[in-house]
Amino acid sequence: MKTVLSVVAFCVVLVNINAKESPPKVQVYSRNPGEYGKDNTLICHVSGFHPPDISIQLLQNGKEIPNAKQTDLAFEQGWQFHLTKSVAFKPASGEEYTCRVRHLKNLKTYTWEPDM
Repeated sequence: MKTVLSVVAFCVVLVNINAKESPPKVQVYSRNPGEYGKDNTLICHVSGFHPPDISIQLLQNGKEIPNAKQTDLAFEQGWQFHLTKSVAFKPASGEEYTCRVRHLKNLKTYTWEPDM
């Protein structure tokens, strides 16, 4: 058992030494074309980041939208990660829909463009 734990600890250290910090690439979009008053899904896809210390919030006018679902954290080549968060919403005129991403100590907000 100690041998297995030692190997796992060694692998974690090795990955952390070889992987370099990468900021996330963020895409905010809707499942269907944006139409006011029509049910839709707001999606925030975050990719290409390392380390996996990240949080994602979907917001309407600066307040978190309840019942959002998030995928499991997954990794790509080079130990970069990706994650997607989505929530059902009904776009309304004059409302602002955003995705707030915190990676390490950096916090950025990205706005959904409705294409209307």
